Amino acid sequence: MTGEPIVSIRNVTKKVGRATIIDNLSFDVPQGEIFGFLGPNGAGKTTTIRMMVGLMSITKGEIKIKGKNISSEFEQAIRHVGAIVENPEMYKFLSGYHNLIHYARMIPGITKERIHEVVSLVRLENRIHDKVKKYSLGMRQRLGVAQALLHRPSLLILDEPTNGLDPAGIRELRDYLRFLTRTEGITVIVSSHLLSEMELMCDRVAVLNKGKLIDVKLIQDFIGSDHAAQNYLIEALPAEHALAAIRDIDGVKDAKPVPEGIEVVTERDRIPDILARLVRMNIQIYGVRAQRQSLEDRFLEMTGGEQIG
Repeated sequence: MTGEPIVSIRNVTKKVGRATIIDNLSFDVPQGEIFGFLGPNGAGKTTTIRMMVGLMSITKGEIKIKGKNISSEFEQAIRHVGAIVENPEMYKFLSGYHNLIHYARMIPGITKERIHEVVSLVRLENRIHDKVKKYSLGMRQRLGVAQALLHRPSLLILDEPTNGLDPAGIRELRDYLRFLTRTEGITVIVSSHLLSEMELMCDRVAVLNKGKLIDVKLIQDFIGSDHAAQNYLIEALPAEHALAAIRDIDGVKDAKPVPEGIEVVTERDRIPDILARLVRMNIQIYGVRAQRQSLEDRFLEMTGGEQIG
């Protein structure tokens, strides 16, 4: 991405008494991306989000949203933000539409046309006039997103938006956030403990641990191979003959039997040589595939196996 970042966090520290909750945090969030925020329990994710939206003061450092300082230029900064921190709060005895009408009255310039537009964006047209108490959790999440989008923010912040959603609801939310970034050009910051979903949803992720930033990378850089050697799974029979043959090939760094076949650590360019040798030895080859590391694997490596939350 090019241009000024939508969010710039510089040397941010948060202390509560003598405890340091956030320790000298610095990173940028590029425009037009879905940016994931990951960390174990107590890493400081929600604290950082609360500081970003002005719900918690900053002890040291600065947070800028579209170039405006959230501490000294709060109104100019926050006008660019839509957020759901924890759960969207709605009047359950009102319809979804009247909830949006009520919220729109608080912000000048929101027309009924804009309300209909966001209802269409979150695909609630068929249920918007039902009372919220009849909504599923997924529908309430979508209504919350509609509310957060009413004033046309440049940045949407969602703290644990998948909490309580079933697999269909999680997929629906993921597809919808992708749709938003493509059609509205909105940047989304999302915090979640579901690493498999974050891997599918996000363009870039930041990993926080014990209040410190571990790394920020594009998803493909996190889970793709930065190393010459990769893991491959080769299915071949007889397995013991195949294993012995593979271990004798130059460039094979490791080879070991696993329940699915033979796990081989080597460079990609060595795979044709391995397969050619197995064929010459009349060993039957049933499959070969790269063993891509998941975001969960990388996360556990980086945080020492601490539980995410």
